Amino acid sequence: MTLEQQTARCWAEVDLDLIRHNFRTAREQCPGVTVIPVIKADAYGLGAARVAPALWQAGADVLAVAEYTEALEVQSVCPAQVLVMGYTHPAFYADAVEKGILLTVIDEETARQISQAACEAGKTARVHVKIDTGLHRLGLNPDNAAEIVERISRLPGLKIAGLFTHLALRGRESDDGQMAAFLGVARALGEKQVDFGMLHALDSIGMLLYPEYRLDAVRAGAWIYGSANRHFPEPEKCPLAVRVRARIAQLRWVKAGQCLGYDDEHPLKRDSLIATITCGYYDGMPRACARGYAVVRGVRAPVAGLVMMDQMTLDVTDVPGVTRGDAVTFLGDGISLLEASGWYGWNRNELIARMSRRVPRVYSDSGKDRIRG
Repeated sequence: MTLEQQTARCWAEVDLDLIRHNFRTAREQCPGVTVIPVIKADAYGLGAARVAPALWQAGADVLAVAEYTEALEVQSVCPAQVLVMGYTHPAFYADAVEKGILLTVIDEETARQISQAACEAGKTARVHVKIDTGLHRLGLNPDNAAEIVERISRLPGLKIAGLFTHLALRGRESDDGQMAAFLGVARALGEKQVDFGMLHALDSIGMLLYPEYRLDAVRAGAWIYGSANRHFPEPEKCPLAVRVRARIAQLRWVKAGQCLGYDDEHPLKRDSLIATITCGYYDGMPRACARGYAVVRGVRAPVAGLVMMDQMTLDVTDVPGVTRGDAVTFLGDGISLLEASGWYGWNRNELIARMSRRVPRVYSDSGKDRIRG
């Protein structure tokens, strides 16, 4: 499609220069520590096929994903090492061994099955071992993890390249307890002279909160995309790397007292100029009613009525010069992920990850770091 066609309805502008910039500022935050960008969920909805090569060009040697088919996509577009952080079905083990993809071991049986696949292929599989220190999702219990990891380390065709956990970030006391359990496993393995490769425990928030726990590596996801929260520093450190926009399809005056679309709870308080927008909840907008704002010609216009599957409406009465075809910004142009997610009661990462595939991702890429003005 041409650029005009891509931006004809609803689209997301992804700035690869800003993604590279954010990766480099993460490394500046963590001198001497490996930064592993997390590009799961199609790079948080921004398009892993384009984001992965940009990060590799910026110096990211290891990229992390959630599941195996994501790893295949990343490996097909760049030579970075790919770590699958989540569960991988045994049906993929032989292929993973052949392709050199790093799988996560969550229990001893998983390790034995990967070992068998590696031996049958005449190769060595490199894995990371997950320790469940309190998030209670995946991994070994720290109470007996050292003994299990020691046995895993002796399996043929298997090489432990990393040991990791994930903090629940429920509070300092809880997080310290998780780290104590994790480091206790590492210490016990050290005493047994078991080589477990790199240690990593922190995500973007943990990277900022606990510099003493950065260890060998940190896993930066939200930071890379500029998905800031209250823990993040000044915006220029990790600016938002995406702008989500749509078009005004039609303008009409609607009299006071009338309701819009399927909304029957918010009658207009005045005669209003209403813009119908080419964006709906299938595109990733929350199915909210009369909540939130968009930027039209530099002015914030409130969402009016209920967001529908393919369309929504804005009150643009106070926007001078508004016309059909104008671009409307729902994210960016002063609207942060943190602010927008607050309007809708969503997690900030959810707001971009939920964009549907019919929303074209339009990329800007000069190959340099830059801050959008």
